[in-house]
Amino acid sequence: MEYNVEDISPVKRKITVEVPAEEATAAIVTAIAMFRMQADVKGFRKGKVPSSVVESKYRSQIYGEATTDLINYQINEIMSGLSIQPMSRIDVDAKELVRDEDFKYSIEFEIAPTLDLPKYKELKVDEVKAIVGDDEVAEVEARILANNAEVKVIKDVRNPEDGEVCSVSFGAYQDGKIVEGIQAENFDLVLGTNQALPEFEVLLKTMLTGESGETEITFPEDFINENLAGQTVIMKAKLHAIKERITPKMSDSVAQKAGFKDVETMRKGIHESYASQRKEMNKSAAQSQLLSTIIGGIKEFPLPPSMVEDRIDRLLQDLEYKLDRQGKGLQSLGKTPQQLRDEFKNEAESTVRTEIFLLAVAAEENLEISHEEIDATMTQMAMQTRQPLHELKKYYEDNNLLMPLKDRLMCDKASELIYDAAEVKEIEPPSDGKEPAKKDAAKKTPAKKAAAKKAPAKKATAKKPAKKADDK
Repeated sequence: MEYNVEDISPVKRKITVEVPAEEATAAIVTAIAMFRMQADVKGFRKGKVPSSVVESKYRSQIYGEATTDLINYQINEIMSGLSIQPMSRIDVDAKELVRDEDFKYSIEFEIAPTLDLPKYKELKVDEVKAIVGDDEVAEVEARILANNAEVKVIKDVRNPEDGEVCSVSFGAYQDGKIVEGIQAENFDLVLGTNQALPEFEVLLKTMLTGESGETEITFPEDFINENLAGQTVIMKAKLHAIKERITPKMSDSVAQKAGFKDVETMRKGIHESYASQRKEMNKSAAQSQLLSTIIGGIKEFPLPPSMVEDRIDRLLQDLEYKLDRQGKGLQSLGKTPQQLRDEFKNEAESTVRTEIFLLAVAAEENLEISHEEIDATMTQMAMQTRQPLHELKKYYEDNNLLMPLKDRLMCDKASELIYDAAEVKEIEPPSDGKEPAKKDAAKKTPAKKAAAKKAPAKKATAKKPAKKADDK
């Protein structure tokens, strides 16, 4: 085998491969031998079918597999010898092998541009201190107390008020018919918490226990059900009971119900949880700022087009998922697919630029990702998505996603190396307030929503990143 490498552009390569007739024929003979072992031909015992018969009967499959196997083997050999890491799928231009004839084919793929790395160690960066206020701990305590509140039926016949729980049956009607999905029986709704449309809450506040009532409601233009957005319905309801929530005082028993030993342990745990999450958030922000500063000082370099397009695809998938959780689709934005892609282009290019830089640093530092690290990451992903680990692995293998995963882990490792080598200075949070930490597990959300205020989140589906080098 001989090959010639041609630079199509700074980020694209073409390799022309010439295979002598003897090697091409050997690949065909090997494929015939493999088929001969399993061939089931009437009149012959398995494994004893003459090669000529096997070749005649399975010629199309044999020559196709022989061609594919030979090209795959040679591509891996060439890439290893050149130390090239394709950043796109490999496009193959080849015909089929022919016995006793030279074989010639070509492959094209994109690569990362060569970078003159700037100084990326021992740089200065500011990281905001992870400060947790007493008010934040108190807010979580309040939620825990609310979750442990006792609900008691109010015997007095009167109108319900904000903060009280209404046990109500309701339904939306159009042309005298119930609207599917906008109905419930004996539903508990807490007034004044934005669980339902304002007009519906106003109706309930005019009713006495045991009464029925109705009102005309026009759904907002951004209503969860696009088919009803902007439409007017008659909302009918019956108030069965009014309940009050009796919130307990904080005690060790309440803390134990929330999973803590006592109040002191609970408060310490809440503080540490907030501090840990805020520390990670502030570190991530500082890392991003440091990388942005470094990359901003590098001379502009060309980006592999397929990488940019892949990142745009991922951004669109993320947007589509967020809209789906709101019961909407991309069409609700009123923009064409191309307009959306154009809007994401700058963000995608920035992401690709950062990835190329980090992969260059990883190569410079001889960083590696072990099989154990990949397995640990996939195990974590399986737990988060609640998928069987073996199914997730198979999906990644079948769709050539292991290389993108490895690249992501490599970028993370390079980013950590740069940050660990930096001179990090802790600074006070901005005077206009602290960055909010993610809410901890103590917060509980209502199991149901009234009057179709919001839709439940749908289960995330696996996203398919762009195919990599070994995708033929």
